[in-house]
Amino acid sequence: MAISQHSLIGRLLHERTLARWRRAARNAGNAELGSLRTQRKQARQLFASLQELAHVADARLALPRIGSTTFPRPAGTDWSWRPKAWRSTYIGGGAAPAENKSGVGDELTLFHDCPQSEVTLRQIRNKGEADFAPFGLTLEVFHFAGSFLSLVIEVPPASCNGLQKRHLIQLGAAIDREAPITIHARLNVKHGPNVEQILMTLPDEGGDVAVEFDLAYSQLNEKRAERMWIDLMFENPSMNRIALRDINLSRHPRAEI
Repeated sequence: MAISQHSLIGRLLHERTLARWRRAARNAGNAELGSLRTQRKQARQLFASLQELAHVADARLALPRIGSTTFPRPAGTDWSWRPKAWRSTYIGGGAAPAENKSGVGDELTLFHDCPQSEVTLRQIRNKGEADFAPFGLTLEVFHFAGSFLSLVIEVPPASCNGLQKRHLIQLGAAIDREAPITIHARLNVKHGPNVEQILMTLPDEGGDVAVEFDLAYSQLNEKRAERMWIDLMFENPSMNRIALRDINLSRHPRAEI
C-alpha cells in the first residue's frame, strides 16, 4: 500500500531521508572513498529526478494556468476565443529561422518576402502577474530586406455563426516592443465569393490594448458569412523583438441607441 506524503508516516519518512542526506553532506570531507563514490552516484540520480520534478511542477503551478481562456470580455459577448498558441504548449516551440509560410499549429502562419530569413518565431511561457494568457509568442527580426511581414491568425468557423452587421469584433492584445513599431490589424470575413476587410492600427503604448472592428460599415452578407481571419502586419520590423503576450477575440452586439 502506498504511503501518502501528506500522512504522518510520509512526513516522518521524508524528514529521515532529508536528515540522512544532510548528514552525508556534512561528513563528505572525511568519508571513506568507496562510500563517498556510492553516495555521489545516488546523489546524482536523486538530483536528476528532483530537477525533472521541479521543471514539471514549475510549468504546471505557474500562473496563468495552462489552457486558460480567461480574459476581459465586453458586456454582451456572445462568442470569444484565444488561439491555441497562447493557451497550450506548441510542440516544436517555434521556428528559427522562420521561413515564409512558417506555421505554428494549424491556426497561425507567418508570411514575409525577406530573401534571407533573419526572423525567428518562438513560444514563451508567460509568468507576469498581469498576464492572462499562459503562453506568448516572440517575433525577433534582425536584418530585414523584405517589403512585408505579417502573422495570419485563422479564426474558428464558430465566429461566423449568427454573425450580423450589428456585431463588433474586439481584438485584445498584450504586446511588448523592444523598439517602436507600427502594427496594423486587419479583419477579414469571407461571405460567398467576397471578402470584407476592416483595417485598424493597434495603439503603440504597449501592454494590454484593444481595437474594435465595426461590421456596420461593411457590405457583409450575413447569410453567407463562412470564414474569418486576422492579419497582424508589422511595419519596418528590422532589428526588433516583439513579444505578443496575448491575442484574443470576442464578439458582441453594438449597444442600441
